[in-house]
Amino acid sequence: MAQLSPLLKQATPVVVDHGEGVYLYDVDGKRHLDFTAGIGVTSTGHCHPHVVRAAQEQIGKLVHGQYTTVMHRPLLELTKRLGDVLPDGLDSLFYANSGSEAVEAALRLARQATKRPNVVVMQGGFHGRTVAAASMTTSGTRFSAGIGPLMAGVHVAPFPYAYHYGWDEQTATKFALRELDFLFQTVSAPNETAAIFVEPVLGEGGYVPANTEFMAGLRERADRHGILLVLDEIQTGFGRTGKFWGHDHFGVSPDIVLIAKGLASGFPLSGIAASQELMAKAFPGSQGGTYGGNAVSCAAAIATLEVIQRENLVENAAERGRQLLEGARVIADKTPAIGEVRGLGLLVGSEFTTADGEPDAATAAAAQQTASKNGLLLLTCGPYMNVVRMVPPLVVNAEQVDDALRIWGEVVASVTGS
Repeated sequence: MAQLSPLLKQATPVVVDHGEGVYLYDVDGKRHLDFTAGIGVTSTGHCHPHVVRAAQEQIGKLVHGQYTTVMHRPLLELTKRLGDVLPDGLDSLFYANSGSEAVEAALRLARQATKRPNVVVMQGGFHGRTVAAASMTTSGTRFSAGIGPLMAGVHVAPFPYAYHYGWDEQTATKFALRELDFLFQTVSAPNETAAIFVEPVLGEGGYVPANTEFMAGLRERADRHGILLVLDEIQTGFGRTGKFWGHDHFGVSPDIVLIAKGLASGFPLSGIAASQELMAKAFPGSQGGTYGGNAVSCAAAIATLEVIQRENLVENAAERGRQLLEGARVIADKTPAIGEVRGLGLLVGSEFTTADGEPDAATAAAAQQTASKNGLLLLTCGPYMNVVRMVPPLVVNAEQVDDALRIWGEVVASVTGS
């Protein structure tokens, strides 16, 4: 009898029968508040009727139209709709299936367009599990261990993770930018550097937001040296942070933006966007793929964009995000076991530390597991896996946030004894 790989460790014991909105229902009929959203994927909640209807209708018309062979209406319509929300000047799209594929497509474009070999990534960044994307990932060694030698030409600069360094944000930011300049002097000359890749909020790295000074510093250096600034919005895009794009908080513009996760409410779809001028610099035949721009996924993405707009989900993410962040901080104030609560919009992380400030993965895991037993599904993240993250669907309402915070407060008190 075939079985799933033993390496696929489940974060919760839940076996799902069906989902609706912010809830998952297991095979025994128990209801769970899903504050994982499929790792930020089910942006409009589970089985939003408008998205389901769009996908069902499309399945009856065309399931797969390979997009370098034929065109189909959902692909063309989605491209048009994304043109209304993409950052200014990014008017050319390439579609794939996963975040890792989008990262690799952006890497390929950056190297070909600039004719430079190196890229800079941020300490704590996550960009995927395929070989190139894993080579660019520093949020944990588990993503790249055992597959070396990794891809050459990747250099790592600090991210302003103030709590990790034990500094205030301004000090951490000045350090990060100074070290980036030092990297350009000692490791990768600017004229050898194709791109800087950065997440507006570190995802797997611990839900650490960037800041305006840091992002402006990256933009200034990119412009000065002719380097492309690539913003990985795979987890932070489509309203997740309380603005449509995570980088909207910081007033910077990307040369390339990466999209996936919340784009299609659970259907596999990703892509990169750049200017027509930049995209044209890629080599002929360098972009393609069998399943990219799948017709059903595109139909679901169009419906997702409609739901985000009609139901004011970006604004809801901002309001509910403030509620969730403030509530989680009130809970943290009652226990020394949580060293910091941080986030942006509906990305909220609680970092567990010991009395002497060391990462406390054991207590974080205990809290996450206890929460799942009590009907609240959460995940951990961070280099030490000591951050418990809350990433609910954008449709979450105030009562559901209060319910989650009530459960979380009880869980934290029980596992920390505070």
